[in-house]
Amino acid sequence: MKKSLYITAIAAVIGLVSCDKPNKLDEFVIQGAAQGSTYAVKFIAKEKVISKTQLDSVFTVIDNSMSTWVPTSLISKVNAGDSTVVVDTHFKNVMAETEAIYKESDGLFDPTVGTLMKLYGFGPKKKFVRLSEEEHDSVMNLIGWDKIKLDTEGHVIKEYPEMYMDFNAIAQGYTVDVVLDFLREKGITDAIVEVGGELAAMGTNTLKNKSWVVGIDDPLQSPDEPRKLIAKIYLNNLGMATSGNYRKVTVDSITGEKFVHTMNPKTGTSQKGKILSATVLASSTMRADGLATAFMAMDVEKSIEFIKRHPEIYVYFIYMDEQGEEQFYQSDNFAKLVIE
Repeated sequence: MKKSLYITAIAAVIGLVSCDKPNKLDEFVIQGAAQGSTYAVKFIAKEKVISKTQLDSVFTVIDNSMSTWVPTSLISKVNAGDSTVVVDTHFKNVMAETEAIYKESDGLFDPTVGTLMKLYGFGPKKKFVRLSEEEHDSVMNLIGWDKIKLDTEGHVIKEYPEMYMDFNAIAQGYTVDVVLDFLREKGITDAIVEVGGELAAMGTNTLKNKSWVVGIDDPLQSPDEPRKLIAKIYLNNLGMATSGNYRKVTVDSITGEKFVHTMNPKTGTSQKGKILSATVLASSTMRADGLATAFMAMDVEKSIEFIKRHPEIYVYFIYMDEQGEEQFYQSDNFAKLVIE
């Protein structure tokens, strides 16, 4: 569904452990491709109680609900103007969290920028479209989460039928949460799940009698360089997501101008703010995912003010100061998770 965000569980992909000891706990890993990226699910149990086929089915259900890359998905039909579509629980859950973050971020987190994302070449067709001032003003009429409602029967009501939603910035985090819920239903209490870079952990690594440990890759390093970590942290019953402007760009084929994938819904322009990378930990991966995107459109100062008002959120920012120098900010609670 969206970009890989360069976060990797330190020991997440290490091969299956033999499961011929039915009375002892073992470690199991299931990997695969999903949502335009990859996934890895690692859990501790007495037996392999879930299969790759079951996990793939979970991804299919979510894609059929909210993937703009699936022409027959619910969101694709809604975007096409089909007002008869009744959305499912997954869709409703994401809409509810979107509403919360939209209000908290003063409208800077807004999935209706999907129209702009398409025009800037970040949608399925990957084609940049240069707009005149008049065309830009017309498109801005289609932007605004406050112009979208959900009725009691589950129909999405749009102020303008042409409005286009894209949950790309939150749905992958939601997917991680759904996979964790699936594991819990199977009686698993200790696991770590990663989908396209978004990840979450529950319980502990009981085989090693310690918390789960994850690494945060340096988002500014070249893809050709050996992997470099900016931090290793303990992840205890939290979801984690990273967003950044460091690699994903589209180019105007005529002028050669580059545009980053963070869209400002208030100005309707592609924006590269001072924050280069935002890593966020929260009670749900969906919330972490959405907030990480919101911070990319905020000023550094406003982002830090937000964190101080929300002590339950953990953050690590890489940003540029007024002199163009790279700086780092971590919340106090994030600092306590860092492994020295």
